[in-house]
Amino acid sequence: MSTVERWGSGGPWEDIVGYSRVVRAGNRWITAGCTATVDGVLQCPDDAYGQAIVAFGIALDALARAGALATDVVRTRMYLVDPADADAVGRAHAELFGAVRPAATLVVVAALIDPAMRVEVELEAFSSPAHGAQAM
Repeated sequence: MSTVERWGSGGPWEDIVGYSRVVRAGNRWITAGCTATVDGVLQCPDDAYGQAIVAFGIALDALARAGALATDVVRTRMYLVDPADADAVGRAHAELFGAVRPAATLVVVAALIDPAMRVEVELEAFSSPAHGAQAM
């Protein structure tokens, strides 16, 4: 029987919208969408690469708090508002996940919640029961 656990980040939108930063269902961890917002302030304005690094870092930190390793990441999703940012975001992804090589999706969307946001990311991680995930 699988158990479901939820972790929040303490961000204000979690209560307003009703979501968790990370949900673990059995051996699977899923993050909510993560942007480059830290303490309510968007980091790296006008820099898609910088925003991607920060957003992935937030997602990886959240997974670590829930017990997943970066090497457990099996899927990434990247949402861009400008197709011209694909190379920069792809470069950030390769720097962080090049050795892990998760399945990846990169799509262009009409907009994100804040017009200054250039990228939002989601991660999924998985580990076998024998793996016994540890914090990063």
